[in-house]
Amino acid sequence: MDLKHLRFFGTSVVSKGLFLIATALIIRALVLPWGFGHDLLEFQSGMPRMKYLEVPQIVWGLNNQKIAFARACLTARLLNRTLLMPSLSATLFYKEIDQLQPISFDKVFQFEKFNSLCDGFVRLGRYSDLQNRSNILVVEKGSGRRWTVERDLGQLKDLKDLDEFETIRIVGKNPFLWHDHFPVKDYAKVFECLVLVDEISKEADKVVAKIRDHLGSETNGYVAVHMRIEKDWMIHCKKRELRSNLSEICSSKDEIMRRVANIPGLRRPTVVYLAVADALVEDGLILDGWREGLVAVEKKKLGVLEIYNKHPYLIQAAIDYEVCSSADVFVGNSYSTFSSLLVLERSAKMVRMGVVTGCGIGQGVRWPSFAYNLQAMGGSGPRPWMTSLSGSSLQAISYGSSNISC
Repeated sequence: MDLKHLRFFGTSVVSKGLFLIATALIIRALVLPWGFGHDLLEFQSGMPRMKYLEVPQIVWGLNNQKIAFARACLTARLLNRTLLMPSLSATLFYKEIDQLQPISFDKVFQFEKFNSLCDGFVRLGRYSDLQNRSNILVVEKGSGRRWTVERDLGQLKDLKDLDEFETIRIVGKNPFLWHDHFPVKDYAKVFECLVLVDEISKEADKVVAKIRDHLGSETNGYVAVHMRIEKDWMIHCKKRELRSNLSEICSSKDEIMRRVANIPGLRRPTVVYLAVADALVEDGLILDGWREGLVAVEKKKLGVLEIYNKHPYLIQAAIDYEVCSSADVFVGNSYSTFSSLLVLERSAKMVRMGVVTGCGIGQGVRWPSFAYNLQAMGGSGPRPWMTSLSGSSLQAISYGSSNISC
């Protein structure tokens, strides 16, 4: 056989061989289950297959749900997985499971915006993204006194190596109650990515506009006071004071009014918006007794009750949270999760602007905050409050503390 025919023969054999291999691969991908075909395409493209984490229904109040969501995100990050978008709870949850009303995450917060802002840090996925809905590992989260922080972290490290499962489904208790392994700055990053959907943010804008217009051109901004004097809170805080042998958790209406009035540097006249669960307040006179120059208002006086009443609990709380977050000055209770999370996010905004210390009013502080349940050192006003982002966990913020950095 001459050289010309030899080259032709070799080329023909190689061409036929490649054709047969390609045909076999196509048939294999079509005949075998989708999971194998997907793995094959993944191998050929060099692209890693997405892995997911699924968590239980998120429950309790708005801010406990936000903490639970952030903890689930950070758990997924630890496992190098994408968190499947969880359901939130539209109603308060006190063990009445039959009354629980789930609401999709993307009905409250912007899904695409979250992934855009948190790109490269944590990521949310949809159930429609799953390629193999049967390739799931179900893991029960440990609980009880014997389930320590160390054992919980050990379980997570073991799960980290289980790459053969597309989805790890954790069953058991609400993520808010999981052991915490993540620094405060990581939580702050997740919270930064939570942006309300336009429908809710516009409702909050209407309330803020009403507050700012209340004194017309004379107003110097507004103060938001998370006034925790509701019946359920007073029962809870008094029990906690007894258990902890403390006397600085509960605050009466008179104490709150006195301390707010004594905030150094507070300009007057100013509107004081009282963020309070109106239906649970026994004292119907919460607007009376404020010092001159402090014009107290609440939802009814502002004429915004209808904005709140057409929404379920979770949305109402989200609106109030946004109203307090936008306030020029915020005053809350350091043992309240609502107040603590607000101050964390206000503190994080200041840090991003380059403010190293944000204790008190003035000195370039844009969003000053105070704790009315703690008296200022050497003064009669509330103690200035700024969250330290260097904490190793969210423990203090999740359950309240008198250690508020200022």
